[in-house]
Amino acid sequence: MTDAAIGIDIGGSGIKGAVVDCRKGDLLSDRERIDTPQGGEPEDILDTVVELFERFDGLEDDVAVGVCFPAIIRNGCTMSAANISKKWIGLEAEKLFEQRLKRDIHFVNDADAAGIGELRYGAASGRDGLTVLTTLGTGIGSALIYNGVLIPNSELGHLEIDGKEAEKLAAASVKDEKDLSWKEWAERLQRYYEHLELLLSPDLFLIGGGVSKDAGDFLPLLELQTEILPAMLKNNAGIIGAASLAAG
Repeated sequence: MTDAAIGIDIGGSGIKGAVVDCRKGDLLSDRERIDTPQGGEPEDILDTVVELFERFDGLEDDVAVGVCFPAIIRNGCTMSAANISKKWIGLEAEKLFEQRLKRDIHFVNDADAAGIGELRYGAASGRDGLTVLTTLGTGIGSALIYNGVLIPNSELGHLEIDGKEAEKLAAASVKDEKDLSWKEWAERLQRYYEHLELLLSPDLFLIGGGVSKDAGDFLPLLELQTEILPAMLKNNAGIIGAASLAAG
């Protein structure tokens, strides 16, 4: 594994990146952020990623780069599109990013990258059994880790619960849009995580995404059989995980 790599995390509301110390899982630079272009069109997101990448001037040309993206990723292609343009579906997205950044990259689902970050440096490290990480943001991403091995592209935010897509019921963006109190939002989260318990019988839930910094306001309101904790890397988990995968 190389010491430093760049991680870029593309989300429905923001595109974030930083230089990462891949031995410790720490940020070596400030975290840079640019709003995701409205509509999330391919060319607009590619342009924004290039703009963000150029902020990390002065690094060696061969520095490893990891990019994580809100879609099912199969052989470098984006096979779905969550909270971005549907034009991404079926694109050879990894090649497009490599062409624009003029270098090889490691391309991965955004929640899977966050799961790898927590596995290598955070709350999933050394845990046996099934860990389910969910990222609560514009939508709900998920990563499944069983005995230290990632099971990719789980997409548990798209489960149907009470006739609704789970992320339309309980994402952090829904709390903001509907101006829900922590208690009101926690009732929706309770329903979601109870359903995941029924389906998966996990040993640990981890909560990532920007709202994880406020975990003390809502996690104590949940009553689950499964231990539930905030992600240690908070909203940097995707950046750190993507960089770590790129570094090897």
